Amino acid sequence: MGAMTHADGKATHERTTFRMRYGVAIDIAAPPARVWSLLTHADDFPRWNSTVSSIAGEIAVGQKLVLRVPYSDRAFNLRVEQAEAPGTEGSARMVWGDGMAAAFRGERTFTLQAAGEGTRFEMVEVFRGLMLPMIAGSLPDFAPHFEAYARDLKREAEGEMNG
Repeated sequence: MGAMTHADGKATHERTTFRMRYGVAIDIAAPPARVWSLLTHADDFPRWNSTVSSIAGEIAVGQKLVLRVPYSDRAFNLRVEQAEAPGTEGSARMVWGDGMAAAFRGERTFTLQAAGEGTRFEMVEVFRGLMLPMIAGSLPDFAPHFEAYARDLKREAEGEMNG
């Protein structure tokens, strides 16, 4: 699984020749169902998430998404590969991916776990493939974006719980 991500809202980063991983985790004072609702309503993302300009598409298994971010002119074409809503135990998992496995692939995994009355949110993105050594230098440092994503999600989920 790689480096442990602590729930302090600080991003972690590790890199080897053919694999790069970013992760962030944060505790949110809102139930998993509330957090899941935010993570699965694409139209609402730009309102609460400063790291997303737009998402076109439905966030559901097998669906394609077109994601735009403020720090790039590129549109990211993703596929929702897995989406397991919170069950009675309060855990949930969603995976978005793009690219081809051997050449270059990015995979973002969102995990929710009930933690007392709240939720532990974790987001991990792994880039891998034979082309990674050639393009890694052109990729931005995702750590600040991951930290902002976690902060924004926490603020939105908790704000609606308290207001």
